[in-house]
Amino acid sequence: MTARIAHLGWLVALFASVAVAAGEGRQVAITIDDLPRGGDGGPGDLADVRAMTQDLLRPFRKQRIPVIGFVNTGRSQLDSSGMQEILNLWLDAGAELGNHSYSHPDINHISLDAYAADIVRGEAALREALASRGKKLEFYRHPFLHTGPTPEIKKGLQDFLDARGYRVAPVTFDNADYMYAVAYLRPGMRGRVQREYVPYMESTVEFFERRSVEVFGREIPQILLIHANAMNAELLPALLDMFRRRGYRFVTLDSALADPAYRSPEEYAGRNGFSWLHRWSKTKGMAAKGEPDPPEWVEQAFAAGSSVPR
Repeated sequence: MTARIAHLGWLVALFASVAVAAGEGRQVAITIDDLPRGGDGGPGDLADVRAMTQDLLRPFRKQRIPVIGFVNTGRSQLDSSGMQEILNLWLDAGAELGNHSYSHPDINHISLDAYAADIVRGEAALREALASRGKKLEFYRHPFLHTGPTPEIKKGLQDFLDARGYRVAPVTFDNADYMYAVAYLRPGMRGRVQREYVPYMESTVEFFERRSVEVFGREIPQILLIHANAMNAELLPALLDMFRRRGYRFVTLDSALADPAYRSPEEYAGRNGFSWLHRWSKTKGMAAKGEPDPPEWVEQAFAAGSSVPR
């Protein structure tokens, strides 16, 4: 009897693994950085930001897809009332909001005290918007996905976040959407971005699906990072269709983080920012593998047209 139960357990695990590989049961949480608008160098006045935000949020509102936006209140020309208007558009669409710092500083280049003060400065507008809905500020996303250049700074930052009551929002589907977003606004490049952006994103998704199996023996619920910009406002429906075609259902960040994989040790300390799947693989001593790079024309367009860090 014991052997039969063990055999059945093995079969259940096998069938579950095959089902995920076939695209059944896949989950992704969508997270959007640099609110109210960042990374593409487009217009930052209230009317333009409002229009871009409404377009970006339309699929989430209509299709009731969970999403969380991470806010840099200091990287905007909006006044306080304009900021609250945009944040309320997100909340009206059913989105969650998290802190992405005030001015998007790089922990590699400033002191921990200055970095921590920037986090606190970014809280006021967020707490105001959330409190009006009976919600609390919960999640923090590291700018550049930089978590600390040394073990001491990394620990000090995490201790600070713990003391403020934050949960870190990791990323597994990391990508260069911010480069495509800059190219999208470059003269003569929009059509090429429209054709090539989603196929590029699918190539990164496919890579991290495989990497998840290599690191954990299964596909875990994934967390996608994209940015608030005009390109995603237009091409998000196609991006969502790509995920559906691959068998994904859309879940909240909290739901994705409930998977035990997200409690795995993550010991990377250094100056780079990348997917938590890379961090976990490094912690486990696995050989490094990299996701697909954007093509050269995108990198060149980004270098020529970007004046705002991601």
